[in-house]
Parts: sequence; structure tokens; C-alpha cells
Amino acid sequence: MLRLTLAQMRRSLPRLVAAGIAIVLGSAFVTATLAAGDAITRGGYDSITARYGTADLVLLSDSGELTGAAERVRDVPGVRAADPLLASWARFESGRRTASQTVVPAPSDPGLASVEVVDGRAPAGPGEVAIPAPTAERLGVGVGDTLTTSWTVWPETADTVDAAGTDEPQTDPEPVDMTAELTLVGLVDDPRGAWAGYGGAGLATFEDIARWNGADDPSELAVMGMTVAVDGDVEQVRTALASAFPDGEVLTRDEAAEKTVKEYTGGGNAIMMLVLGFAAVALLVAALVISNTFQVLVAQRTRMLALLRCVGARRGQLRTSVLLEAAILGVAASATGVLLGLGLAQGALSLLARSQGGVPLPTTAHPTVANVLLPILVGTLVTVGAAFVPARAATRVPPVAALRPADAPSVRARPGRIRFGFSLLLTVGGLGALVGAVLLARKGIGVDSMLPLAVGVLGGATSFVGLLVGAALWIPKVVSAVGRPVARISTSARLAAANTVRNPRRTAATSTALVIGVTLVVMMTTGATSAQVSLAREFDERGPVDLVVQGSDGEAFPEDMVRKIAEVDGVAEVVPTRSAVVQSEKEAPVQAFVVDASTAHLLRDAPAADAIAAGRSVVPAWFADATGSSATMTGPGGRTQTVPVTTRGVDDLLLTPEAADLVGLPDAASSVLVRLSPGADAARTMLDVNDLLVEQDVVLTSSAAERQSNEQIIEVTLAVVIGLLGVAVIIALVGVANTLSLSVIERRRESATLRAVGLSRRGLRWMLATEGMLIAGVGALIGTVLGLLYGWAGAATVFGEFGDLRLHVPWAHVAVVMVVALLAGLVASALPARSAARTPPVAALGVD
Repeated sequence: MLRLTLAQMRRSLPRLVAAGIAIVLGSAFVTATLAAGDAITRGGYDSITARYGTADLVLLSDSGELTGAAERVRDVPGVRAADPLLASWARFESGRRTASQTVVPAPSDPGLASVEVVDGRAPAGPGEVAIPAPTAERLGVGVGDTLTTSWTVWPETADTVDAAGTDEPQTDPEPVDMTAELTLVGLVDDPRGAWAGYGGAGLATFEDIARWNGADDPSELAVMGMTVAVDGDVEQVRTALASAFPDGEVLTRDEAAEKTVKEYTGGGNAIMMLVLGFAAVALLVAALVISNTFQVLVAQRTRMLALLRCVGARRGQLRTSVLLEAAILGVAASATGVLLGLGLAQGALSLLARSQGGVPLPTTAHPTVANVLLPILVGTLVTVGAAFVPARAATRVPPVAALRPADAPSVRARPGRIRFGFSLLLTVGGLGALVGAVLLARKGIGVDSMLPLAVGVLGGATSFVGLLVGAALWIPKVVSAVGRPVARISTSARLAAANTVRNPRRTAATSTALVIGVTLVVMMTTGATSAQVSLAREFDERGPVDLVVQGSDGEAFPEDMVRKIAEVDGVAEVVPTRSAVVQSEKEAPVQAFVVDASTAHLLRDAPAADAIAAGRSVVPAWFADATGSSATMTGPGGRTQTVPVTTRGVDDLLLTPEAADLVGLPDAASSVLVRLSPGADAARTMLDVNDLLVEQDVVLTSSAAERQSNEQIIEVTLAVVIGLLGVAVIIALVGVANTLSLSVIERRRESATLRAVGLSRRGLRWMLATEGMLIAGVGALIGTVLGLLYGWAGAATVFGEFGDLRLHVPWAHVAVVMVVALLAGLVASALPARSAARTPPVAALGVD
């Protein structure tokens, strides 16, 4: 049987190419995911542990603090060096320029350094500091220059005892402002992003940092952990440290990284699981293509299989032959996919290394035994599993009946009632759960916020599986309905429409593969764009002003600075305004800005602008009175008034000039409201404005920059997801080409008959092209409709708590998907149509 199987594969090699391509892409996806995932995990671990330098061990406290532990750690035998993990803020001044900077203790050992000195040296004694180069540039200083730092000391309150013997607390002493001169001895860089979340970090001695934090004795300063460099056996030192600190936890750097990842992800590698989920989708679509291929191959071999049965072959041998063929194909295609996947992973790492210089990723993919064997095993199992049903069909062919010519597939062949009932149950039940999840999310009902999401995912998956189970029941009807108007175009179109429903099962299987891929692409696109639009409205409501420059209360903002801000690229309009801190009835302080009707157009939130134009101030819901139409507030001078308001989700108050006068806001325009130009880079504009104001005591807040950052995250995530799901669509389109190729081979005599009765070669090519576009177009259309529904339901479930969700249709993406599907159907028909058109009618009619 092995020789027979190999001979059959050689004979059917062209027909196995499409199935092989499908499994190559699927296994390549799995390989690239595993290889790149290992590299990303390694890079992530290095990024998380960058603040530990290259420490051998990390000592963390269960209570969160290690007070005065440095000397005790250094006394442990085998410890070469130990430094405390501490990050503190310091304020540096040079002339009229100021900058706040995170500082960490200078390392006692090069292996414990979390930042790199790029100029000068690290601080070695009191009064010395090293800061990042951008901070030094902003302050206008270099190595050897002098800086001034300031901090506040809060004296402890002591109790005194009067003559009567009663405790009388002493009046709270006033805080004392302290200053000191520092020498800038070096400039540092943070190449591994250890302190990226803090805007980089400078270096100072541990004693100076303790003094700036108000600690009289540095040993009294609580730190979060210790980094340890070891001489000798790491495990021996680890055991000694664990004995010396029974309340602490001694970890290696990788263990510390794993602990951090688990704290953020709940114990799993969420990114890896997500990407592997996309790989599973690609393999599922590949399995449909493979199953369809083997069904056609078995059908074409009916007479040969019958002859084998007549000469003594058993059913088990025939089944083994088909499965062996699938296994050989699976191993060969999967091994090819592994090589392709490793190449893709290497290319991705090289690209990231060039474009993301600050990301600590390996530049070379290092395949492991698991990364090579697992894709081959998975690809082979998927191929064999997909061929199981065709193999079973091969054993059910009666020898005598199979020797007769096979009947053409019947249009009336339909799945049974059991499949219909099962499909209906899953679809209706899943849709009910999906609708229930949306209602739960909208009403805010549930045990916790994850309940609607869990119900929605379960309902959506169940209903989708139900639709796929019953695909052979309804997809051919959709193809037939779409084909009717197409059939009116020409004779070739009429023949193509009829051919698409001659074998309903095969048409359904081919369209199903495309439906899965397109549904997932459109669903993710719809969900992401709906989330993007909804979050944009949320940010517009919360921060209706693009950029706010807040000055000192009561002091007028310099007019020359207002003019300079207006000249910055990206700034469309600048309006000086009054501002101050006011208090609610509950004495909660809130920043307030004055906006009049003539400047209300600066606000991104239309309801807020309308309220200001109508003479009503805008406040958050918690600030308003019980009625929600008025609010009682106290101005900086102590004047309390009740003013008419409209409640919105704002962070700051937007007061009308009348309300500001009532509560006694200062008359000076101490702040500036800025509206950015359409398409302006909000983050870049904010930095440019900040550079203008280095000598001003101001605070900048930009809701536009925050909005832009979130939109960029969604766009990047969406691009990655669509790229991953695009693999499934490509595999599905390969399946369309495979179906057309095999269909042409099956219908050689039919095509020859059509040529004999007058159909031209061009007409035959257009018939097959129309058939391909019909199958691909209907699959894309069904996938688009389902993707829109599931995308809207998903967005409503995840963002239902916002209450005012904007469901957005990504028309551009939908149009691209449809055009790609139609073109792919046309291209997929090119080779089969060429083959059919070039076959002489006489030769084709002579085929048995």
C-alpha cells in the first residue's frame, strides 16, 4: 500500500499543491509565532528587569519594604555588591530654568547599573549628580557645571505636657525649604528603558537621595528591594540570603520578571495566547481547504478504489492509504512551513531591531526543539484529521457500484434534519447569549465587569459555530440568490451561476473558509474603529480643550508668551482665560477655567459648547446638586454661590464669566486655552509649547495628546491583528483556487461538450472567472455582514458602560475586503480557465 500511496501522490501532485500551500502557511504561522514569541518574551523579561542591571539575585520584601537592609545583605558570604532599589524625584535649577527628574542611587558595582554613563562619570560622593542628556540640554548645562536642588523638610510634631499634666499638642511647625549646590559630574542614558515610565533617571548618592526625602539617617529610608551581585555559587548565596531574610523573597532576574508578568496578566502570557489563537484560526481554515481537497481526490479515485476492492484490498487498507497520503503531505508541508516561519520570525526581529532601537529584542531567532517539532506535529495532525472523513468515505464505496460511471453531484443533495436542528439550536442560543451580554453591559448588571464579556464571547463563538455547522444548508442558497441577477449578464454567467450550486457541499466548504477569515477581519476592524470613535468622544467630553497652559492663580499670563504659543506649528487658536481652584459643597477642590460664548468653539465637546453658549457652566456629575441643574461652589476668596450648570464627564470646571464673577475668580487671565490644527501632532506640539515656557512656572495638560496616544495604540493593534488574520484569508483564497482547479478537472467532458456546441474559449474562461468571483464574493459578503454584527456586539459589550457608544462601519476596510475577494476569485480562475480552454474538445470527450 505504501508504493500505491506514493504512486497516487505522484499522479495527483498538482492537485495536492493547494492543500500543501494551505498547511505550509498555517505551520509557518505557528512557527513564526513561537519563535518570535520566545524572542519577545526574552526581550520583555530584559525590559522588565532592566532596572536590576545584570544582578545575579534580587531580594524583594513581602511587606514591600526593606529598611536598612543594604549592610546586612553585603555581610552575607559570597555577596560582592548590593544596592537598594529606590527611585525618587528631585528638582534641579539652573538660572531661571527648572526641571524635575527621577534619580536613583549610583551603583556600587557596574553590574548593578540600570542606566549608562555616556559622558563624565557616575557620582562618587555627596553633592554630585548625573542627569540624562535631554534634561541637561533643557537646563542649559554640561558636565562640570553647578546645579541647585531644593526640597522641603517637614519637622515632626512633638507633644508637650502642661502644668496640669494634660497632653497638649504643639502647634504644627511650618515646613522648611532647603537648597543645596550640586556638581554635574556626568550625563546618563537609559538604553534598555529601565526608567522609561519615569522619563528616564539620573544618578545621585544614596545619602543625598535620603536627605532630599527628609530622612535624617539613610538607613531609615524604606526601599522596595535590593539588587545583589554574587561571587561564587549563586544558589549558595541565595540560600544564605533566604535564611538571613525570612520575610523576604530571593529571586533570579528571570524569576522576578515572571512574577511581574503574572501580576499584570493574571498568570499567563496573554500576548502569546492571543497570537496563537490567530494561528489556530489559520489552521482551522487550512483544515477546511485540505478536507475539501481530499474529498475531491477520493471522489475522483472512486473507480480505482473499486478496482482495488475487487482484487482483494480491504477497507482498512484503503482508509490507511488515504490517511498515509495525508500524513506524508502534512509532514512535508509542515517542515517547509517551519523553514518559512523561521525566516519570517528572523525578518520581523531584524525589522524591529532597526525601527525600534530602544526595544531590547534579540536580533536573531534561535529555534528550539519545541519550536520546530510542535508546528510539524500540529500541521500533520490537522492534515490527517481533515482527511479522516474523506478516508471514511473511501471505505464505503461498494466495489460493483463503483465500477459504474459516477453520477454527477445533485443540486438537491442537502444535509439531514439532525444537522439543521443542531445548527439552529447553536445559532439561536448563541445569539440570545450575545444579546444578553450587550444588555448586561449597557445596564451595568453583573457580578463583575468581566461577566458581560465572558457571556458575549461564549455567545458569539456558539452562534458562529452554529452558522458554520449549517453552512451547507444556507450558503448555497445565498450563492444561488446572488447568482440570479449575475446570470442575466451573459450565457457564460448563466452557466457559472449554475455550476456554483451543482455541488452544494463543496461550494459551502469553499465559501466557509473565506467566511471565517473575512468575518474575523471585519469584526476586529469594526470593533476597533467603533472603540476608537467612542473613546475619542469620551476624551472630548472629559478634556474638551486640546491643550491647557495653567499659570499661577491671580497672576496674568505674559502676553508675549501668548503670541509665541500662537506661532507654534500645529496651534490653530490661543485664548487667555481666567482660572482658579474652587471647592464644591463637600469641600473638594477642583480647577476651574472661564469660557465665554465667543470662545466656546474651542471646546471639542459639542454639548459643553452649547451649554456655555446658553449661559450654563459645565461641571462633572458629582459636583452638581441633587437636581443636576445647579451647583454650589466656593471661590478662592471664600465667596459661595449657586450657579446653573450642565453635567458632563469633564475633569475640570468650565465656568461662564457670570458664574466666575459670582464666586470671585481673579480678574487676571492666568491660563491659556489652545486649540490645535486638524491633523497636528499633539505630542510634538505640546513639547514645542513646553520648550517655549522653560522659564515660566506653568503646568501643561493635553487631552489631545492623550487621545492621540490611545488612537495610535488602537491603530497599531488593529494593523497587527488584521495582518495575522490576513493569513487565514490568504489560505481561504488558496482554497477557492483549489476548488476551481479540481472542478475544472472533474468537468473536462462537460467543458468539451460546451466547446463542441459552440462556446468559445473566451466564453469558457469567463464562465470559470465568474464562478470564482461568485464563490469568493459571496463568501466575503457573508463574512462582512457577520463581521459587522459581531464587531458591533463586541464593542457594545466591552464599552457598554460608556452609555453613548458610537457604532462605526469601517467602509474603507469593507470595500478593500470585497475588492480583494473579487480580484482573488478572478485570479484564482486564471490557470484553471487557461487549462480548460486549451484542451481540445475531441481529446476531452475521449476521457472515460
